[in-house]
Amino acid sequence: MTYCIGVTLDEGMIFASDSRTNAGMDNISKFCKMSVFERRGERVIVLLSSGNLAGTQAVIGVLNQRCAATDPVPNLWSAQTMFDVAMLIADAMRDVDRRDGEYLEDNEFGFNASFIVGGQILGEPMRLFRIYAEGNFIEAGFDTPYFQTGETKYGKPIIDRVITRSTPLSDAIKCVLVSFDSTMRSNLSVGMPIDLICYERDRLEVSKRRRFDHHDAYFSALSHEWSEGTKQAFRRLPDLSW
Repeated sequence: MTYCIGVTLDEGMIFASDSRTNAGMDNISKFCKMSVFERRGERVIVLLSSGNLAGTQAVIGVLNQRCAATDPVPNLWSAQTMFDVAMLIADAMRDVDRRDGEYLEDNEFGFNASFIVGGQILGEPMRLFRIYAEGNFIEAGFDTPYFQTGETKYGKPIIDRVITRSTPLSDAIKCVLVSFDSTMRSNLSVGMPIDLICYERDRLEVSKRRRFDHHDAYFSALSHEWSEGTKQAFRRLPDLSW
């Protein structure tokens, strides 16, 4: 399974994804689910993938091929807006589905691939989109400044309680990592390493990127403090009067 999240804030954006994939309990692997398309000073595009690994890799492969093509085919480097970027990803998804969909259905599978894409292109504000397997998509707004994919239910409560558009990037990073810690405690199909990008508004380059593995000192300390703090808060709750 997967857990990915993208957050858009006044100060910038946060992107994070786990790296565990599985095709049954005896077939667990690690694959990075974060792709970055960056031209410093011009654009930063971050793509988080979830669903069938073969499908998501095929879509990313199509996007990379179109970016490298010598003929003037529309691609992520030529897109004028982040809306255009979302459309190009949706087009690539539908192209892969047209090629593979019939064969997947013959084996009782579907084209189960979806994406979160966000970033900034010079001349426009930061934007964040959630693209569904069918190729349609929605954009994050003021009231809902984040999108999740995959195993979302375990990490969603802390996000809903903490994240608003005015949340500082430093607090949002901690909140996102706590949401991963909560998810991994409750669901074995989500696991490390965790890839994280913190993008600062109008910087037009990725300057803060981390990968957290099982032995990361910061993540371990964060997990411990959150666990102990939650227990202390629980013990302070008033008893029910009968």
